Amino acid sequence: MLQVVLIEPEIPPNTGNIGRLCLATGAHLHLVKPLGFSLADRELKRAGLDYWKEVRVTVWESFAELQAAQPAAARYFFLTTKTRRAYWDEHFRDGDFLVFGRETKGLPEPLLAQHPERCLTI
Repeated sequence: MLQVVLIEPEIPPNTGNIGRLCLATGAHLHLVKPLGFSLADRELKRAGLDYWKEVRVTVWESFAELQAAQPAAARYFFLTTKTRRAYWDEHFRDGDFLVFGRETKGLPEPLLAQHPERCLTI
């Protein structure tokens, strides 16, 4: 199953909705700090409905910490508007990580520059 990573998410209902989608698909949700809200946020839980407590969520202090805890062969795909390569051009494998940035700013430019071959757009 795919892994979903939200780096510094800002909007609680968006994260709740993504958590609900992860539960429905069997995906693991990874949240990278700093979070723009508390995990106890009422809006987060409302968007996740009664399912939030069932979502597989791991909270990380940094993206580097998440990466260090994964096998060296783990594949990360960075979703951005700053590429023309569409996600449907990629052949995903079980365990691949889909990495999303903040709702207002996206992923950090240095991270994208380090992995141009792994940047995808929706």
